[in-house]
Amino acid sequence: MSDEAAIGSVGTPDGGGHSRRSRSQPAPLQSRAKFLENWNWPSVAQINGGLCERGRAQRGINKETHAAVAEEWENRRTSELTLLETFRFLKSCHRRAPFLFFNGNTFAEIGRALANALFSDLSFHRRKEASSAVAHFVTGVLDEEMMIDVVDTLSATADWKPGDRVKTLRGSLHGKILRVLEDGRIVWQPNGTHSELTALPESLCADEKRSK
Repeated sequence: MSDEAAIGSVGTPDGGGHSRRSRSQPAPLQSRAKFLENWNWPSVAQINGGLCERGRAQRGINKETHAAVAEEWENRRTSELTLLETFRFLKSCHRRAPFLFFNGNTFAEIGRALANALFSDLSFHRRKEASSAVAHFVTGVLDEEMMIDVVDTLSATADWKPGDRVKTLRGSLHGKILRVLEDGRIVWQPNGTHSELTALPESLCADEKRSK
């Protein structure tokens, strides 16, 4: 019953197990509310129908699981859950495949919309990366621990200073800060080079592993 189109570029294979994270979840994921209250099951089916139409796939339900998932959805959407529990529930709905096609994309779209709304205080690039990580978690491309790490890192505010170890949001480059300009931009040097790059602070995040 799967069929999923690619969600984006972030991710590693999903191990399917529970997170062994030792530190606490970041504050955004601990927040509790009725996050799914505005999505009734017909609206979920409408999202799936739109995806099927755009993807030229057959629109329909999986008779083996649809009724049970729809019933649980209506029960859970009016319950208070943490944001992490909500993302876990979206992932479980995807795995149970209530529709014929685009199950992952359907529930990932809801997860992405939630992330964009709830992380609205982040810069555009950080919000985009956070919502992408959530979508990849819902579809099973990114495991839970890595998704939490991404949200945690992107939600952290940084008071940059020379010598701090940093990396690009996608982790493709690592280096250290050389100086902070008066307008707030960061001049930094990637590892193994003599180059000096200038970046907006929201385009970098702390490289915790290399700071130790």
